[in-house]
Amino acid sequence: MDIELEDQPFDLDFHPAAPIVAVALITGRLQLFRYVDISSEPERLWTVTAHTESCRAARFINAGSSVLTASPDCSILATNVETGQPVARLDNAHGSAINRLINLTETTIASGDEDGTIKVWDTRQNSCCNKFKAHEDYISDMEFVPDTMQLLGTSGDGTLSVCNLRKSKVHARSEFSEDELLSVALMKNGKKVVCGSQEGVLLLYSWGYFKDCSDRFVGHPHSVDALLKLDEDTVLTGSSDGIIRVVSILPNKMIGVIGEHSSYPIERLAFSHDRNVLGSASHDQILKLWDIHYLHEDDEPETNKQEAVNDEKVDMDLDVDTEKRPRVAGSKRKKRAEKGQTSSQKQASDFFADI
Repeated sequence: MDIELEDQPFDLDFHPAAPIVAVALITGRLQLFRYVDISSEPERLWTVTAHTESCRAARFINAGSSVLTASPDCSILATNVETGQPVARLDNAHGSAINRLINLTETTIASGDEDGTIKVWDTRQNSCCNKFKAHEDYISDMEFVPDTMQLLGTSGDGTLSVCNLRKSKVHARSEFSEDELLSVALMKNGKKVVCGSQEGVLLLYSWGYFKDCSDRFVGHPHSVDALLKLDEDTVLTGSSDGIIRVVSILPNKMIGVIGEHSSYPIERLAFSHDRNVLGSASHDQILKLWDIHYLHEDDEPETNKQEAVNDEKVDMDLDVDTEKRPRVAGSKRKKRAEKGQTSSQKQASDFFADI
């Protein structure tokens, strides 16, 4: 299913219990769609102007009753899902442009900004409960580890960080990888951390040994902007060549291709609440919804999974000349140039009071 958007999307998130998807746009607008299945026409529920600058991140909170958005204007906005009306806004959430939002627990979220700062917000205490100066450059992605209450972060400075939420400190930080790290996923039952890079290499770090990567998987022709764990051994990758791949981790190999966005870079990947639908957002101003139920059937072995991927969509022998694909140069750096300006000094503790 293709959903045409008003403009280029930066992020998407699925409702935790309903067939609803939110899309954050470069114009600062937020769009909400309902889909019955991927073969029927989607319904646009509402479109609102959430921010004065681009809307870079979107996440559902409070069991899906509200959706949070973040922007280079340094604000975080909570919008009511049913009405599309603003619930609360924090105009001074960060000192620089906000790039990412992720859910941690039922009552906490994390946000990352252009200057490498990560903040954790506690909705019960109506305040920012943790702040980490984890990186020297923009936060590109984050991953929560609930078992140890730690937060993984990747950055344009080429490092991976591990923040301990219980001790409120940066627990570990890798050495510089000489390449921007753009995405992160925790694999192999918590034993491996996979990071996507600007040059298309997947860097594998062993848990507890974060100084340097333990393995490198070269296979993507361009940057790996999005990672989404399918299971403990398999990850979905979204690349700037527009292709969504299924990749095995240890052994490292390409399994197949789910689909593509022509020659346009893929900005974000996300699963629906039942994990049967994959959403992909790209610079082609289209949100694509893919039926991927076949990837979950009976936790099938890798051989059958590869056959299912090839039969369902395309195989790895697609007539795709990656050298001819136009690469969008500096797509991540372009975001960093959009510096937001704050106009008020509203206290962070006021933000969640009305949610």
